[in-house]
Amino acid sequence: MKQQQYNTLKDQITPKVPIPLNCLKAFVVGGVICSIGQAISFLYMIFFDFTEKTVGNPTVATMVFLAMLLTGFGQYRKLGQFAGAGSAVPVTGFGNAVISAAIEHRSEGLVLGVGGNMFKLAGSVILFGVVSAFFVSLIKLILVSVGVTSW
Repeated sequence: MKQQQYNTLKDQITPKVPIPLNCLKAFVVGGVICSIGQAISFLYMIFFDFTEKTVGNPTVATMVFLAMLLTGFGQYRKLGQFAGAGSAVPVTGFGNAVISAAIEHRSEGLVLGVGGNMFKLAGSVILFGVVSAFFVSLIKLILVSVGVTSW
């Protein structure tokens, strides 16, 4: 009987999470971030003569840089509190993770604090991204060499 009383009390005290609203906010904010990235891509293609194949890298670098600036000025945290995963999933979440760790450890100095802790969280993202790219490239190489595809 005590377990049932505990569960009843827990249900009364625990705030209700508005899951559909949180999903909608994450979807909209993530979509807006991606739309900004697409607009930056178009600007690079129009003004700097990039092609659709070459515009990806400068666009990603710009988005990460903008997220880092917003994090440095304390605005990305507000966006993250509002949007949740909608601000963490796009590439801007990577920039936020890197700079947040650097800001948190800046009191320990530039080398041991900022430099040593900057990629603690983002390091695993980089590692698994590189390993995944290696295996995809290996599969592509094998498929091309046996003549299955002509990528």
